[in-house]
Amino acid sequence: AVNLCLNQDCSFYLDTRVLRGWARASLNGKRVLNTFAYTGSLGVAAAAGGARVLHIDLNPLFLNVAKDSYALNGLPVQRADFWPGDFFPALTRLNRQGERFDSVLLDPPFFARTGAGTVDTENALPRLINKCRPLVADGGTLVVVNNAVFVSGQTFLTELGGLCADGYLTIERTLDVPADVAGYPETRIGQPPADPSPFNHSTKIVVMR
Repeated sequence: AVNLCLNQDCSFYLDTRVLRGWARASLNGKRVLNTFAYTGSLGVAAAAGGARVLHIDLNPLFLNVAKDSYALNGLPVQRADFWPGDFFPALTRLNRQGERFDSVLLDPPFFARTGAGTVDTENALPRLINKCRPLVADGGTLVVVNNAVFVSGQTFLTELGGLCADGYLTIERTLDVPADVAGYPETRIGQPPADPSPFNHSTKIVVMR
C-alpha cells in the first residue's frame, strides 16, 4: 500500500528492493523486530515470507499503511504487531521484558529528534545499533541501513568494524541497491557527496550476524 499524500515522499522506498527480497527469502519462521518501520515495507516483506514481525514507529498513521499492506497480502492484521511509539523507550521496554528476536531491522531516518533521544545516522549510528544489539538472539541477524549521503561507504564499514571488535558481532554480507535505482554508468550524472564504495549507492545496507 502507498499513500502519496502522507509524507514528503511516496511512502515507499525503491532502493531497498533487494533487502525486501532478502527478508522474504531468509526470515521464514523467524521472529522479527522492524524498528523505524515507517510504512512497514521491510517488515511486510518478512511477513510475506513467513516471519512474525513487530513493527515500531512513532507515527501511527505510517503504521496504518503497513496494516493496509498486510491486508493486501492476505496477512492477518493483529494490533499487537504494530506499536506506535518512540524507538528508545520501546526498545528499553522490550529489553526489560527479556524479548529476543531472530532478526532486527534498523533503517532509521537521516536525522530526527524527540523528547526521548536524537537519531543521527551521520554522526551517531553506533548508538542506535548498540540499542538494538541486546534484542538480537544468539545467531540472529541485525540488518543496518545507512542512507546518509554524506557518510562514505568506507566510513560506515569502519564504524561497523569497531562494533565487531568484541567478537560478538560480524559482518555477514552487504546488499546493493538495484541498478535501475542507483543508476547505470551511462545514465549517471555527477558524483554523490561522499563516495559510497564498496557500496553502489548512498543507501548502504549490511546484514550483521
